Amino acid sequence: MQKDTSGAGAPATDRERPRRSDATKAAILAAARARFAGQGYERTTIRAVAADADIDAAMVMRYFGSKEQLFEAALAIDLQLPDLAQVPADRVPALLVRHFLDRWEGDPTDDALLVLLRSAVTNDQAAARMREIFARQVAPAVAGALPPGADPLPRVALLSAQLLGLALTRYLLRIPAVTALTPRQVEELYAPAVAAVLAPDPR
Repeated sequence: MQKDTSGAGAPATDRERPRRSDATKAAILAAARARFAGQGYERTTIRAVAADADIDAAMVMRYFGSKEQLFEAALAIDLQLPDLAQVPADRVPALLVRHFLDRWEGDPTDDALLVLLRSAVTNDQAAARMREIFARQVAPAVAGALPPGADPLPRVALLSAQLLGLALTRYLLRIPAVTALTPRQVEELYAPAVAAVLAPDPR
């Protein structure tokens, strides 16, 4: 009889180890984002993250090495912005507002961008990462949606202020008048302001 070399007969522990490892790392990152969001970088400890993830602190160090490296991993952010160059200009503002709302409406404590926003107020590393994300991801996307000759830099700067201001007031400060709005209402009220920033220079 030919020996089965497909791997189906491997011990269960061998097959399950990668899945357990991924699950452990995911649990650590989720706990870290929640701690960084709630307490900021300085007050968050490896012990607290480990306790939230229901593992030993040594496991956190094994996977991430240090609090700084854990912070970096927790804030690995891909905004997954659509190709705005393929979107009709009059639809871009609402699409941008809706895209960020969709990110944030699920679990704000587990969204890396919101964690980064809270931490950036007091942590230089987080502030630098925030600037990098908007420079490398938002700026090129917005530039593709602008008419030829339009300067994207001031528009990206003000668009960033609009989106981060929305996140700050709705999810971190939780200003009642802002949290009371439905996502649809936010989109309808906010899109015209974004459109004004993205509008071509009348000159």
